[in-house]
Amino acid sequence: MSLRLLPETLVNRIAAGEVVERPAAALKELLENALDAGAQNVEAVLRDGGRSYLSVSDDGHGMTPEELALAVERHATSKLPEDDLVHIATLGFRGEALPSIGAVSRMTVTSRAAGAAAAAADATGAGEAWSLTVEGGRKGAVEPAALGRGTRVEVRDLFYATPARLKFLKSARAEQMQARDALTRLAMAHHGVGFVLSDGQRDLLNLPSAQGELFESRLSRLAAILGRDFAENALPIDAEREGLRLTGHIGLPTLNRANSQAQYLFVNGRPVRDKLLYGAVRGAYRDFLAHDRHPILALFLKLPPDLVDVNVHPAKTEVRFRDPALVRGLIVSAAKHALAEAGHRASTTVSMAALGAFTPGGGAGPVYAHAGAGSTLPRGLAEAAAAYHAPLPGLAQTPDARPAGLETLAGANGETALEENGEAGEVPAEAYPLGAARAQLHGTYIVAQNSDGIVIVDQHAAHERLVYEGMKEQLSAGRVAAQLLLLPEVVELDEAAAERLAARAEELAEIGLRLEAFGPGAVVVRETPALLGEVDIQGLVRDLADELAELGDAPALRSALEAVCSTMACHGSVRAGRLLNAAEMNALLRQMEVTPHSGQCNHGRPTYVELKLADIERLFGRR
Repeated sequence: MSLRLLPETLVNRIAAGEVVERPAAALKELLENALDAGAQNVEAVLRDGGRSYLSVSDDGHGMTPEELALAVERHATSKLPEDDLVHIATLGFRGEALPSIGAVSRMTVTSRAAGAAAAAADATGAGEAWSLTVEGGRKGAVEPAALGRGTRVEVRDLFYATPARLKFLKSARAEQMQARDALTRLAMAHHGVGFVLSDGQRDLLNLPSAQGELFESRLSRLAAILGRDFAENALPIDAEREGLRLTGHIGLPTLNRANSQAQYLFVNGRPVRDKLLYGAVRGAYRDFLAHDRHPILALFLKLPPDLVDVNVHPAKTEVRFRDPALVRGLIVSAAKHALAEAGHRASTTVSMAALGAFTPGGGAGPVYAHAGAGSTLPRGLAEAAAAYHAPLPGLAQTPDARPAGLETLAGANGETALEENGEAGEVPAEAYPLGAARAQLHGTYIVAQNSDGIVIVDQHAAHERLVYEGMKEQLSAGRVAAQLLLLPEVVELDEAAAERLAARAEELAEIGLRLEAFGPGAVVVRETPALLGEVDIQGLVRDLADELAELGDAPALRSALEAVCSTMACHGSVRAGRLLNAAEMNALLRQMEVTPHSGQCNHGRPTYVELKLADIERLFGRR
């Protein structure tokens, strides 16, 4: 087998595979070029998902004929003026985008240099726009063309020169969605630039430039992309540490998704997918979300270029930090601080979902007008309306009749408990954000009234968060208070689980659980955390054994004590089905109002739903 050099066109096509793997990748490279050229408005057009046609037009500074001829050569760039790969201040710098795209397509680049639009054409034609065509890597001549300002790159028949690549593309719609994602990520990082994405007939995305104060303008752009729900439930982030600045917005824990696709991370304006950053986000939300739920957020990290290496991946989607621990610590601390300041706040989507459940079809929308001439009701509501005028059983039919007293009532099944207004104390309901307790339903849900409407609280989820936060506070103070069991309890386990618990006995004692080995396959529990009160010791110990199994052979439990506290808090909270009197219900509400993160339990579920009076009135056609 003889050794030989590959033809240049083939070399270019092989190299193109590293940069241009699908239409979205080509679009991303062209958009980055437009942004680096100082564009204020960018328009992208895709047909057939970008396979048959793709173009990007911008109003940046453009190129002269000489620059245009050089732009399609490999490793030609204007973005490394001092040949310094350490201090990179632009999105692109490799000089591979245009030649790589031209190697696998029919590409035309038209550009007019800044100032040429106003300048009169001289003898060399410097006042005109210029165009250059590259077809399968073969470069044509630079020719005069017509263009108002900036640069337009048109790509036709992408991958026609490498047919094998076409077989791996997905449907036109799937490729279009990938291209849209690439554009929206750059649009988030550059909210001062206007973006338009179309299919040649209609706009798929139209994002006007957002001007003004940083946080307001950026949130406006994020709302246009992520939706109004995110804007209403986003917490601002602004933190600095040792030359690093982190800004952006993170969603409340109760606004979450089943995957991490709605997490957007940017480093010096560059959208990245970095395991370190995603890990930091998971660490920040560890106390608030189940392991299979993910928050919605957009974080922007700005740091000196010499502290980050952006040259570790051909597509520039990964970065390497000089001090990863510093970056992770900044993200975790900033996010936790913002979540703590949110207090007991839960996302508005919880209330919207609850209201939507009352409307036909499960969607949030206007409700029905009063029943009367010309009104129509669904069958279930019509039947309810027909029975509306029937007398209520057990009530005397006199004008001044009322149920037997408004003092506390508790039926045999414990489903309802009501209280008279004055019995909760002298403070009126509207004085409290979560209102004053009015009832307990099904032994599980507390119904409270505030000035704006109705609050429904899941007593188990709420108390679980309160117990957990109390244990964390005691843990940070040194040691969790314990209560001695009058009769120690023996818990039988498999031998491996019993050995794991016995090996961690000293560390478990720090969180108020004192146990010791009790023969093979058993442990005896002598003390439990005082905050837990009465607790199912058997279930608690078995769950802790499973928790320790997941931790593996970690040298110390201290780093995971909060996760263990979360498991213990779940066992020690007020259980569903337990009857509470008025004082207990109001005490729970008041404690929620002053406890951080009480808007969601340890697993990310909401602890309460607030139904605004205005929305309830709409349900009954009063508005």
